[in-house]
Amino acid sequence: MKLENKIKLIVDALEDIKARDVTVIDTHKLTSLFERMVVATGESNRQTKALAAHVHDKVKAAGEYVGNTEGGDTGDWVLLDLGDVIVHVMQPATRSLYNLEELWGAGQAVRKQAAKGA
Repeated sequence: MKLENKIKLIVDALEDIKARDVTVIDTHKLTSLFERMVVATGESNRQTKALAAHVHDKVKAAGEYVGNTEGGDTGDWVLLDLGDVIVHVMQPATRSLYNLEELWGAGQAVRKQAAKGA
């Protein structure tokens, strides 16, 4: 699957369950570990877990690589390793504290938007 299609699949899966502030960051010039980073916000532990599980299921159903998932036990910050894409689903306080967009600020935001209906 082309990277653009994989990103669309991930973002659509996040939007299906009302993720907020979905941001895609181009990291290919910053690290050789992954091409893109997707950061999204969920409003509760339950929602962050559901968002991560939904992305996991959609990517796996598409026949793409799904690696480890971290943080699913607490739900404050869930990280999905999807090979060339890393997905961070965080609660608002955690996202604000770690501010990954600024940390990876040398990367270019490819897509940034609020969730539909927000």
